[in-house]
Amino acid sequence: MIDRGFRELAASHDAQHGGFGSQPKFPSTVNLEFLLRVAARDTARRDAALAMALGQLDAMRQGGIHDHVGGGFHRYATDAAWLVPHFEKMLYDQALIAIAALDAFQLARRPVDAALARDIFDYVERDLTGREGGFDSAEDADSEGEEGKFYVWTPAELEQALDQEDARLVAARFGVTKAGNFEHGASILHEVLSVQDVARELGTTEEDVERRWQSARERLVEARARRVRPHRDDKVITAWNGLMIAALARGARVLDQPQDARRAARAAEFVWTRLRDGKSGALFRRWRDGEAAEAGQLDDYADYAYGLLELYAATSDPQWLERAVAVTEAQIQRFWDDAQGAFDEAPADPSIRVRLKDAYDGAEVAGNSIAAWNLQRLGTLLDRADWTRKAARVFDYYGRRLEPYASAMPRMLTAMDLERATPRHVVVAGDPRAADTRAMVRTFEQRFLPDDLLMVVDGGESQKRLARLAPFVAPLARQNGRATAYVCVGYSCRLPTTDLTTFAAELDRAPAVATAKETSR
Repeated sequence: MIDRGFRELAASHDAQHGGFGSQPKFPSTVNLEFLLRVAARDTARRDAALAMALGQLDAMRQGGIHDHVGGGFHRYATDAAWLVPHFEKMLYDQALIAIAALDAFQLARRPVDAALARDIFDYVERDLTGREGGFDSAEDADSEGEEGKFYVWTPAELEQALDQEDARLVAARFGVTKAGNFEHGASILHEVLSVQDVARELGTTEEDVERRWQSARERLVEARARRVRPHRDDKVITAWNGLMIAALARGARVLDQPQDARRAARAAEFVWTRLRDGKSGALFRRWRDGEAAEAGQLDDYADYAYGLLELYAATSDPQWLERAVAVTEAQIQRFWDDAQGAFDEAPADPSIRVRLKDAYDGAEVAGNSIAAWNLQRLGTLLDRADWTRKAARVFDYYGRRLEPYASAMPRMLTAMDLERATPRHVVVAGDPRAADTRAMVRTFEQRFLPDDLLMVVDGGESQKRLARLAPFVAPLARQNGRATAYVCVGYSCRLPTTDLTTFAAELDRAPAVATAKETSR
């Protein structure tokens, strides 16, 4: 199934422009996540998988779908070359693209991918974060009755906002011309020249070009703020907040930016207190103007639990793991279809005779894909055989349905791949604030290890609290007063080490991959 999914994506890959298919082109980051996992796992396909994933990220980053001035991404490109977007901006796109960029950075170590994730986080903090910490859902495409008017530029507008030389630099790098490439002679900014090319054309250094662009960008943001801004949809949607929580938590780990974990925690607390019924454990779909409304759907539960699990990984605070468990239990109670072996999209309702199951990972990820990944991850971590059995039933259900077209659900394939993997639970015992503990954490986070979960235990109350969920961590402690790493497989931990080099070598040992389950689907 995973092999077929790769072949189908390779067949639909647009080698000229990046991405898959022709037009319109959506970010479809589930494809990238799957390909990056293939690249990490399969040495024979590494180069091809990495080229497809990084090629699309580059095309999007350079294209008009990317807001080069304000940051973040528009909803999709109407053309094959990623130039002309539908200018709406969706929260879920920001989250999923950031996660893909972070995965790419861990695997390929390209600074442009780390910068792309930071670009998205800065945009979301500035333009999509509510006063109480929840994330708003979208910004419209139109202003003053015209799509894209807020985002496009003419040479005269650049010269009005900047001095002549900087206007020339921006126009050269981002393709702003008198003829334009959009309506009314305006231009959609897209990277037509690299920093190196601009430096050569203007007879200056790359450092000078980058410094001047960053200064110009700040002035363009200020100039654009004086325009009529597209409407901001300030609904806080549980599912999309879950994805953004996951993205920020991943950013905190991969980029070593603890402030992102704090932002993720604030949003997670907002959802827990504003969008959850404390008595029943039920989630609401959306919050606006102090009102939580509409019954939560499968993706609300799955995506929020996913965010909580990533937040635990970023903070080692057992509260978030406890909440991920609680949300998953509520999800099973409300959506599990034991007859067919997967989750329904909507909660039980006597007035609805037929309850559907999602069958496609598109711009938004299918709830069953995330739910199955959560069950496999949590079931393995917490020794919950009932949950891994449910995950296996989901995989069997979708394995049959994906037989004709496996790449319809790349995120489900990623979850299936997790099932056949040998996940390691990596425990670092030490003071989370101490330099030796932080060094071990950074050693782990510098690697793309999507199957493995890192836990930091401090020997105090939080470790006791964690041990109530994962008993195998109870006896793990520092050795000789130093931060100590344990690499555990199947709840059996190898000999501990306090040496960073030994720890790194242990992480780089490829765990075995079970293939029997794969052949059954």
